[in-house]
Amino acid sequence: MKGSDRPLSEAYDVALLDLDGVVYVGRRPVPRAAESLAKARAAGQRLAFVTNNASRTPAAVVALLAEVGVPSSPEDVVTSAQAAARLLSERLPAGSKVLVVGGTALRVALYDRGLRPVSVASERPAAVVQGFSPDLGYGLLAEGGRAVARGALFVGSNGDTTIPGEGGPPKPGNGALLRVIQAATGVEPIVTGKPEEPLHREAVLRTGAERPLVVGDRLDTDIEGAHNGGADSLLVLTGVAGPLEVLTAPPNRRPTYLAPDLTGLLVPHPQVNRAGDADSCGGWTARRVGGTVELDGAGDPYDGLRALAAASWRTGEPVRPEAVDGALRKLDLPSGH
Repeated sequence: MKGSDRPLSEAYDVALLDLDGVVYVGRRPVPRAAESLAKARAAGQRLAFVTNNASRTPAAVVALLAEVGVPSSPEDVVTSAQAAARLLSERLPAGSKVLVVGGTALRVALYDRGLRPVSVASERPAAVVQGFSPDLGYGLLAEGGRAVARGALFVGSNGDTTIPGEGGPPKPGNGALLRVIQAATGVEPIVTGKPEEPLHREAVLRTGAERPLVVGDRLDTDIEGAHNGGADSLLVLTGVAGPLEVLTAPPNRRPTYLAPDLTGLLVPHPQVNRAGDADSCGGWTARRVGGTVELDGAGDPYDGLRALAAASWRTGEPVRPEAVDGALRKLDLPSGH
């Protein structure tokens, strides 16, 4: 975990922001998100909204952002459908037929890249691209499977096995649906969404970012995606991941910075200082004692979490929840969702 003596909105030229759990939850605004993004823009940071959701067009995302008080344009939105379309356009001749197992957003992305969307395997498509759509039916999955079995390149917009279930348990996501064609054909899809590199590459190419900062709420997509793209990351604790998940994360899912919410873009981030067996940040000091990590001090609880993270990650070995539970209880932080 790094420190920054400048606000992150000044230290990084573009913030590559996840949406659900960061800017909004469902259709509800995350507190302080809109005002924080406005201040980051005023400080000169450009914003891009990067989403694994392939069912919404950029225009639909812009409309949703407007509902939660965040003005944007379609050019500010980067989707996994667009990443999939770019990958296909780089591998196929212009005008190639691509069977779309998904919705309108995927078709629009393919048209924008000079490819020809089709819906049946009898068209002999060069590729099949699959993205989540709530009304995706067996017939289209069967057509996709038939084309893949005949040798068509198989691309998936993202591999998320679940999506949030509004007020209830999670629902099957595109990753689960991809397995229908995969199981039927034995062909593994090329996945373009987070945490895979193509979506991060699409965002950097589209924005021209020289020093991007990935901002997200999930370790397994946003933060791992930043690692795969060689970028720094800010984890905000307004969505999926909580403090315990941070402390027990494997190396490829550990954030560069952490903050309670998007106000973390607007402030410097303290450095964790290491002296002997102790890691200190603000008024807190953490150290490993046998098989546990102990924490002493007082002050900003997020400084305590930074010190705990540094001590927990010292050895590079997996961190067991029971090793940090006691120390974490001293900070009284939200647990994530």
